[in-house]
Amino acid sequence: MSKRSIQDLDLDGRRVLVRVDFNVPLLDGEIVDDTRIRATLPTLRLLLKRGASLVVASHLGRPKGRVVSKLSLEPVAERLSHLLSQAVVLAPDSIGPATDQAIASAGPGGITLLENLRFHEGEESNDPSFAHALGSLANVYVNDAFGAAHRAHASTTGVVRFVPNSGTGLLMASELKHLGALLDSPERPFVALLGGAKVSEKVEVIANLLDKVDSLLIGGAMAYTFLKARGLEVGRSLVESSLLETAKQLERTAAKQNVRLMLPCDHIVANSLSADSKHKELKIGDPAIGKKLGVDIGLTTMKLFAQPLETARTVVWNGPMGVFEIDAFGAGTVAMANAVAKCQGRTVVGGGDSVAAVKKVGVSEQITHISTGGGASLEFLAGNALPGVSVLPDA
Repeated sequence: MSKRSIQDLDLDGRRVLVRVDFNVPLLDGEIVDDTRIRATLPTLRLLLKRGASLVVASHLGRPKGRVVSKLSLEPVAERLSHLLSQAVVLAPDSIGPATDQAIASAGPGGITLLENLRFHEGEESNDPSFAHALGSLANVYVNDAFGAAHRAHASTTGVVRFVPNSGTGLLMASELKHLGALLDSPERPFVALLGGAKVSEKVEVIANLLDKVDSLLIGGAMAYTFLKARGLEVGRSLVESSLLETAKQLERTAAKQNVRLMLPCDHIVANSLSADSKHKELKIGDPAIGKKLGVDIGLTTMKLFAQPLETARTVVWNGPMGVFEIDAFGAGTVAMANAVAKCQGRTVVGGGDSVAAVKKVGVSEQITHISTGGGASLEFLAGNALPGVSVLPDA
C-alpha cells in the first residue's frame, strides 16, 4: 500500500494541515505519557525544515461534540512547544474567525495547534461543511495519525477533497511499510502472538492471518473461549459462549492450513481480579479451578510460547497474556516481551498493554516496529481497508 508522502510534496512556503494522534493520557491536566507526541516529531520537523507553516490537528478523548474543558489540548500545546523548542499557538477552536486569527499570528514557519476536533459533532459524523472548513485552513494536507486511520471522520477522510495536495507523514508511512510487510512478504517462520480479553475483537485478524503465519499463539482471556470449545474446564474465566463454534472452526482451518495453533497448557488462577487475591498455578483443564478464573499463562506455557518466538524470522504481537495491569498477573506478558525481543528477525508490536510491556522490560530498542495504532493495526491485520489511508493518493 504505497501512498504519496511528504517526501513527494512541494512544501516550501505552504501552509500544511497535519492530522496527528495526540490522544494522550492525562491526569489532573498533566500528560502522563507523551509517546504519541514524540512519534510525530520527525514529520513536524521535516515539514518545518522544508519551509512549511504548520496547522496541527488532533482529537483528545470523547467529548461527543461538546466543549469539555478538561479535554482541551492546552497541555499538549505546551509539551509540543517544549519538544520542538519553538512556540506553539493554541487556537481557541478548530475552525472559525478566531482560529484564522491564531494561524495568522503564528506567521510563516509558525505552528498552530487547533483545539480538540471532537468539540464539534461534525468531526465524528464526517460532516462535509466541517471538513470543508478544516480544508480551508491550508493548501496541503498530511495525515500522520495512524491511530485514527480506521475512522472515517472529517479530519481523516472528508478533508482530503477540500485540499489541493495531500499525503502521508513519516509515521503513517512507517506503519504502512512495517504492517504491510507482515501481510505481503513475511520472512519465515512467521509467528503471531495474540492476547487480550475477547476473541470477538480479533476474529477477523485470526482468520486473515491463518493463511499467512506458520504458528499462531493465543493467550490472555481470549484463550478460554478456545479452551472451552475443546471441552476443557475453565472455571469462571472469560468465555464468549456465542463464539464457541467460531473457535472450533478457526482451529479446523488452522489444521487444514498446516498452521500450528498453540493454546496455554497451564495458567495462573485467582479468586478475583484484585492484586491481593490468592492465586496459584494449575494445568489447563484441572477441575481444581472450581470457581476461580484464569489471570495469566503459567510457567510451562511461557517456555513453550517463547521457543517459536525466539526462533522466528517474523513476529507480530498484539495483546497481553494476562491481567497485565496487576503486577502479580503480569509475568506471562513480561516473559513474552523478552521472548519477542530475542527474535533476530522482524518484530512488530501493537496494542496498549503489549507496547507497555516492552517498555517496562526495557526492550523497546530491540523491537523492529512499535505500532502507534491499536484499533487501526488490528483492522489492517484483519485485511480491512483503513478509510484514512484509502482516501490518500497513491504514490
